[in-house]
Amino acid sequence: MAAKEGGFCIEDLLELMRRLRKPETGCPWDIKQDFQSIVPHTLEETYEVIDAIEQGDFAHLREELGDLLFQVVFYSQMAKEQGHFNFAEIIDSLTVKLLKRHPHVFPDGTLESERELNQAPEQAEIRNTWEKLKARDRTDKGVLGRLADIPLALPALSRSEKLQKRASNHGFDWPDYPPVLDKIDEELAELREAIDLNNEQHIEEELGDLIFSCVNLGRHRGINMEACLRRANKKFETRFRAMEVLTDSSGADFEALSLEEKNDLWLQVKRNEKPPAC
Repeated sequence: MAAKEGGFCIEDLLELMRRLRKPETGCPWDIKQDFQSIVPHTLEETYEVIDAIEQGDFAHLREELGDLLFQVVFYSQMAKEQGHFNFAEIIDSLTVKLLKRHPHVFPDGTLESERELNQAPEQAEIRNTWEKLKARDRTDKGVLGRLADIPLALPALSRSEKLQKRASNHGFDWPDYPPVLDKIDEELAELREAIDLNNEQHIEEELGDLIFSCVNLGRHRGINMEACLRRANKKFETRFRAMEVLTDSSGADFEALSLEEKNDLWLQVKRNEKPPAC
């Protein structure tokens, strides 16, 4: 399909997707896919969007957002084929939900309505209203239990954060972070005890509790733990690569270095890093 004057629009993308799935003349790979088989690709595209944002690569972000949008279009086409819903219904239900959940922007629940100038509510009031509306939606959907609809497929750190946030919204939380630090100390002591006893099942359980408590600390301090750990991963990767470069420049064999020599390299790399800006 040649680029058309003025560029393509969402209707063109929907038609492209329909053609890809057309049994007689479509793409064999696209035709054989189903909801389950596409899920890994959706996760991959989501993380590629996040990576482009964290790298500040906006040219790449445009491409990755397109790939993520294509996932939505793919699901909507399969749903349309099976008589569940179509793309227009996705847009409609999303718009209705967002209008309902933002009464401080759309007071009459319509796109045309607008609040008076200088009448913005406080953030706490907005958050409280948002949570009440979400809770009402869960009740309307027949969700049993205040934590029941938090997706199991979320990354574990993200799901921990959502579980804790939801519990906090219902009054089950410490008022500030110092007790969370005490809890981390407690969980670390229990982990050490489990290790001393060489109880593998207990070690795994206590390690999970320790990580869960660390997520709680991050939440109290306004830190997204998934992003926090990604940054730690990136820092480790960058430092390790710098160790390899130093070794190569000296003509040494990295694999032949002792652990002590590698640790010395690690410390050298850390010393060579620019200090954080004040």
